[in-house]
Amino acid sequence: MGRIVFLIGIGLGGAAILISLGVWQVQRLNWKQAILADITSRISAEPVDLPAQADPVADKYLPVAVTGTYDGQAIYVLVSQKQIGAGYRVISPMVTEAGRRVLVDRGFVRDEDRGAVTRPDRPVTVTGNLHWPQEIDGFTPEPDLEANIWFARDLPAMAQTLNTEPLLVVARETSLPDGPVTPLPVDTEGIPNNHLQYAITWFSLALIWVGMTFVFALRGSRRRPERPNL
Repeated sequence: MGRIVFLIGIGLGGAAILISLGVWQVQRLNWKQAILADITSRISAEPVDLPAQADPVADKYLPVAVTGTYDGQAIYVLVSQKQIGAGYRVISPMVTEAGRRVLVDRGFVRDEDRGAVTRPDRPVTVTGNLHWPQEIDGFTPEPDLEANIWFARDLPAMAQTLNTEPLLVVARETSLPDGPVTPLPVDTEGIPNNHLQYAITWFSLALIWVGMTFVFALRGSRRRPERPNL
């Protein structure tokens, strides 16, 4: 009997811990969904003019509309699109009507269409979102400047190379056609939200733990008592 009570205690204790971890993940899920909803709301708000002094925290995802001309230069950042394949983000400097030089992420171009990228011959209005992408880490290769292939959007380095402010507008739509370039607007798709899977895992482990405890306890209760030696 003592062994069965011990097994039940271990089973209930372990299940309680696993269930508490599952509940914590559900709480994290609600927290993450609220954050994603807030970001989505900020992204889709009405665009405003480009701020004079943009703040990377307060103005992240700020919708803006900016009018100007591309100066003909471009940086190509290697990316891949589902069901399309390899290609590039086209990052160009724009000279705004106010005389500022900022970076515009114009969007995606297929690898084979890179040579067809041109620039509008007149001012264009770009509606999009300010973004400070964090894509650089210790494993990111240095850009191949000769081939003009970059492996991440390194905002300070791109701004220095193209002589612009360290300010990036990710295009959502433009007032003029942009040839083979298709906008890749800011969204929440790249923000991980795996808390539901984690919660299901913890609750499943709790169920398995309870089941195993029941099996061991049942086996223990059916074990024959040892015969005394005569």
